[in-house]
Amino acid sequence: MMKKFLFIVLISVFSYAAASAQTVTGSIGKGTIERGKATRGSVVLNIPGGLHVNSSRPASEFAIATVVKVSGASGVRVSGLTYPKGKNRKFEFSENAINVYEGRVSFPFTVTVPASYKGKTIRVNASVKFQACTNEVCYPPKTKSITLTANVM
Repeated sequence: MMKKFLFIVLISVFSYAAASAQTVTGSIGKGTIERGKATRGSVVLNIPGGLHVNSSRPASEFAIATVVKVSGASGVRVSGLTYPKGKNRKFEFSENAINVYEGRVSFPFTVTVPASYKGKTIRVNASVKFQACTNEVCYPPKTKSITLTANVM
C-alpha cells in the first residue's frame, strides 16, 4: 500500500513539474529603440520535449487556446502581435487532430515610441496563457508574465 501511495505522489510531482516547465522570455529589438521610431519585439514560449501546448487556434472545443497579451506603458504603443501556425497532431485523448505548438515558439509584435517620449527606457508587459499537454493528458491552463525593457535613444 505504501509503495502505491509513493508512486502516486511521485507521478503527481512529475506531472506538476512537467506542466510548469515552460518558460516565457522575449526581447525588444536589440535592446534599444529610437524616439519616434518602431521596432520589432517578440515574446517566446519555450516548451520542453515531450510536451506541447494548444495553439492559438487548436480546432477543438475542449482545448484551451494559447493567448498572448502585450501592452506598453507611458505612451509606448504595441501593435501587430502575430501568432505562428501550429502543427496538426492526433492524440490518444482526442478524436480529431489538434493544432499545437512544440519547442520554441515566437510571437512577434511591433513597439513604437513617441518622438516626445521623455524616459530613458521603455517597458512592455507580456503574458502568455497556455495549456500544456503530453500525448496522453492535458494539464490545467497556466499564465506566465514577463516585463520586457529596452533603452531609448
